[in-house]
Amino acid sequence: MRSGEELDGFEGEASSTSMISGASSPYQPTTEPVSQRRGLAGLRCDPDYLRGALGCLKVAQVILALIAFICIETIMECSPCEGLYFFEFVSCSAFVVTGVLLILFSLNLHMRIPQINWNLTDLVNTGLSTFFFFIASIVLAALNHKTGAEIAAVIFGFLATATYAVNTFLAVQKWRVSLRQQSTNDYIRARTESRDVDSRPEIQRLDT
Repeated sequence: MRSGEELDGFEGEASSTSMISGASSPYQPTTEPVSQRRGLAGLRCDPDYLRGALGCLKVAQVILALIAFICIETIMECSPCEGLYFFEFVSCSAFVVTGVLLILFSLNLHMRIPQINWNLTDLVNTGLSTFFFFIASIVLAALNHKTGAEIAAVIFGFLATATYAVNTFLAVQKWRVSLRQQSTNDYIRARTESRDVDSRPEIQRLDT
């Protein structure tokens, strides 16, 4: 009996010693998630997205919007100037917003913010850009003075409108698919929860 008590005492001392040494050791494992420690170091470009239809359209939209903005900025004189200012605002806004979305999608940064419906965000951006680029190009075509920069801006404006229109069509289809998938997942989750309740009679007795 005494030897057993002595062994238990030795085991207790060994366990306490290991706990103390482990707590004071600078090499103890951390419980911090890898994603938090990694930060932005794990960013990688997604070549599949850039090679896909949506990625190619995004790149084309950024390039066309930038060229249209540069063309409109080279115009030194205008009368009236309202159409030019409106086209300048639309092309600059489309370039900035689409460029930001291109960076987010190509680097998969949008996956780190799941609270935002990115399919709907892309749909709203492409739809509004299609509408405003089309209106701005028509207004500039009606009020321009037939200079080379104005004609080039109108041409690139209509080309940007076409790319945004195609992207809007694809974004609508992708948004509908995501809605169907979400409804399917909700249905499966509801069926699973109902089966769990049916398999637990004690829950039914508590409810009654």
